[in-house]
Amino acid sequence: MADPIDRTTAAEIVERLRVFAQPQRLAILTALLQGEQSVAAIYAATGIGQPALSQQLGELRRAELVAQRRDAKSVVYRLIDDRTAAVVRLVVAAFGSNDPLEAGMKHDDAPAPRRHVGSAAMFAVVDGS
Repeated sequence: MADPIDRTTAAEIVERLRVFAQPQRLAILTALLQGEQSVAAIYAATGIGQPALSQQLGELRRAELVAQRRDAKSVVYRLIDDRTAAVVRLVVAAFGSNDPLEAGMKHDDAPAPRRHVGSAAMFAVVDGS
């Protein structure tokens, strides 16, 4: 088991996670799990309008989660590294989808599904007749 982290490290991690904890940014990041995408393709995948899409892509660039390049007249975005892709997959698998393919994972990479275990005791009624 890992040792507890100090408050400064915890605060830095939480600040980093805040970037992922915005619906439009998370939608963009999941779209980019499929590989490089033009702004038009990201729009088509997410439905995020132009002003908001530009703003959120800027936030993701500043957070160093995505990189961009020009391709003729369009701008193409990609996730900056495999670590970022792994975090996106983990967030979606843990909090969003039970289907690892939907989260951009292969089945053999997926964590085991969690089973709900209630805190109350369960009793069976047995009919004695």
